[in-house]
Amino acid sequence: MRDEHSIKVTKERRDDMISEIRTFSKERDEEIGNLAADLILDFILEKLAPEFYNQGVYDSHTYMVDAVEDLLSIRK
Repeated sequence: MRDEHSIKVTKERRDDMISEIRTFSKERDEEIGNLAADLILDFILEKLAPEFYNQGVYDSHTYMVDAVEDLLSIRK
């Protein structure tokens, strides 16, 4: 399911994320176990997180381009 391009998280962070998913489900009056939360996390990391990552890369690129343009504006 996971490949070398997937987003990797430490075991501790993964456990925290699973706990957050379970807490979210409880707030919705739904009870899910660790296995279900683990599968949801796998889905998010595999299918959704790359979009957020790519948007962050794009936003960083845009910021850097703007910063370079600002730097060039101080030329004499």
